[in-house]
Amino acid sequence: MSSPAVQAAKATLAGIDLSSYDPKQSRLMDERCILVDEEDNAIGTTDKKTCHLMENINKGLLHRAFSVFIFRPSDGKLLLQQRASEKITFPNMWTNTCCSHPLDDFEAEKVEENQLGVKIAGSRKLEHELGIPQSQTPIDSFQYLTRIHYLAPSDGKWGEHEIDYILFLTADVTVTPNLNEIQAYKYVDKEELQVMFKEEGHSFTPWFKLIARDFLFGWWDELLKRRGTDGKVSAKSLAGLVDSSRVVKMS
Repeated sequence: MSSPAVQAAKATLAGIDLSSYDPKQSRLMDERCILVDEEDNAIGTTDKKTCHLMENINKGLLHRAFSVFIFRPSDGKLLLQQRASEKITFPNMWTNTCCSHPLDDFEAEKVEENQLGVKIAGSRKLEHELGIPQSQTPIDSFQYLTRIHYLAPSDGKWGEHEIDYILFLTADVTVTPNLNEIQAYKYVDKEELQVMFKEEGHSFTPWFKLIARDFLFGWWDELLKRRGTDGKVSAKSLAGLVDSSRVVKMS
């Protein structure tokens, strides 16, 4: 019997009128995501709007995504962003440096060998959302750690159901935020992030909370522990830290 994700990819899927949403964000919903099964095998493509409607997610529709975490080499602080109020899904929430999707629209972003497609997409979206020049995020500097499979509603209408590639990067970057994408950004150390999680008034994206709960702080400890002789942290030092071959189901 076919998996829920495969069945959903073949089903008649719901649509929605976006005319009441921010025009720029609505146009981005036409981008085409890569549909996958529960083992991250590509099985088709559809637009971002269709992928993020809970009506379709509840049928099992699943797509590929990535989450980038940029750490400053000198002190190991993590760059966070707060999503813009214009965002259709998870507006105003704090999250990791950048979270988005490799697109079927770009051949290079469909390449699976060595996670090349998601790394290329990561560099592209870091420039789009935070204005970070792609010259500061070379593809071979990304360190892939693992993939997680999670489902999270945003509200009654929208949500996420993704196989999400976790990418670490250590780099000194120049941030020029796209205010239609992010409203704020900041660097935090581990203790500052833990305080933010406990404080009233901060909301966080569900994928970021899941990654932080199960993985982030342990990986961050290792990153700091493996400083080079120059005192700087390097994402590449984490190669082989975890079993990166499997998809980790999270809830």
